[in-house]
Amino acid sequence: MNKSLRLEILEEKDLGLVKDIYNYYIANSTATFHTGSVSEADLKDILPIGDSRFRSFLIYFDNEVAGYCYLGRYKPRAAYDRTAEVTIYLKPEYFGKGIGREVLLQMEQKALEVGIVVLMGIITAENEASVKLFERMGYEKCGHFKQVGEKFGRILDVVAYQKLL
Repeated sequence: MNKSLRLEILEEKDLGLVKDIYNYYIANSTATFHTGSVSEADLKDILPIGDSRFRSFLIYFDNEVAGYCYLGRYKPRAAYDRTAEVTIYLKPEYFGKGIGREVLLQMEQKALEVGIVVLMGIITAENEASVKLFERMGYEKCGHFKQVGEKFGRILDVVAYQKLL
């Protein structure tokens, strides 16, 4: 990748940027099962902010905000604290530039730095780009949940991928 990519800790002041990105996905995709717009207050309940291990980041590509990503709790019990769900959302104009791969590599390193050794990707099955990304990055399919969601009048499957770091 010939342009600079960096992750910066996401803070509450950044929630407006994140809201715009996420609301695009809500309105235009099945990447999320939210069906109505979210507010900045809603995002405070979704994104880990201020946690020392489970963290959110803005993605900068060539000094512009290209998206956001986070390591979220897989389950809210201490026994699962070695595992995180990794999530990446890019602005549409940044698709196909190799950013997802680079972000995933950096997220894996950030996970290891805080003792997280298992990463999970939970993906709508029809999201071929994300499925391919996780497979190319060495994640193994470990679950297929059939017909668990409905959006835009369509019944949707969800797949789970995991990687032992």
